[in-house]
Amino acid sequence: MNRNIWIGYDAAEHDACKVAVRSLVDRYRGPGELVVRFVDRMHLEAQDLYLRPTAMRDGRLYDVASAAPMSTQHANARFLIPRLQRGGLALFVDGDVLFRGDVEEIFRLADPRFAVQCVQHGAEHVAGEKKGGHDQALYARKNWSSCVLWNLDHHAHERLTSAMLHGAPGRDLHRFCWLKDSEIGALPAEWNYLVGVSAYMPDPKLVHYTLGLPCVAGYESAPYADEWRRQLAAAPAAKEIATK
Repeated sequence: MNRNIWIGYDAAEHDACKVAVRSLVDRYRGPGELVVRFVDRMHLEAQDLYLRPTAMRDGRLYDVASAAPMSTQHANARFLIPRLQRGGLALFVDGDVLFRGDVEEIFRLADPRFAVQCVQHGAEHVAGEKKGGHDQALYARKNWSSCVLWNLDHHAHERLTSAMLHGAPGRDLHRFCWLKDSEIGALPAEWNYLVGVSAYMPDPKLVHYTLGLPCVAGYESAPYADEWRRQLAAAPAAKEIATK
C-alpha cells in the first residue's frame, strides 16, 4: 500500500523541504511506495484551489479572513488535503522537520474511529518571535496541525465546507473546528518534538524546528542541527520522488 505524504512548502524554506524529503526517504522501511507531494499555496492558487484572500502588509503575507499575518505560505493551505487527495490515509507535516524515525510507524497507528490523529501538545508556548522575525501567535491547540495523520474516508470531513476552508479564521482551522473532540485522536509525543518548546526527549522520531531552522542565525546549535545539515548535504543525491 502506498504511503501518501504531504509536506508544507515555502520558497523561503526550500532547503528545509529538501531535508524533510531526504530524511523521510532515508528512514523509510515500509513495504509500500512513498508518494510525496508538496502543499504549495502559490501552485494551488494558480489552479484556483486556494481561494483565501491574502495581502502584503508591512512586508509580510497577511491572511485577510484571520486578520493576522502568516508565518508560512502553507499556513492554511494544509486544510485543502481532503480536496487534494480523495480517500485513504495521508500524513501532513510542516516543511521544517527532520525525520528520525520510520514514518510507517505512524501509518500503523491509524485508527478508523478518528478523522485526524496528531500529537496533542499542551499549553506550552514561547513568547516573542520565530523563524527570524515572525510574531509567535497563540491559539488553541497550537502546533497540533503541524503533523497530522488524516483519515480521508472519515465522514466528519464532510463538515469542512468550501466556505469554511476559504473564510474561517486560520486559528479555527488549526484547532480542527469542524471536528468533535472525540474525532481527534492522539499520536505519540516523539512524532512532533518542538525544538525549544517541548520538554526534553531523548530520542524523538520527528524533530520540528518550529522556532527556527539550523540555518537561521541563533539556531545553528539547535538539537540535531548537525544531523539536519548532513541530510541537507545528501539531499541532491536523494531519489526525486517529490513533485509540486
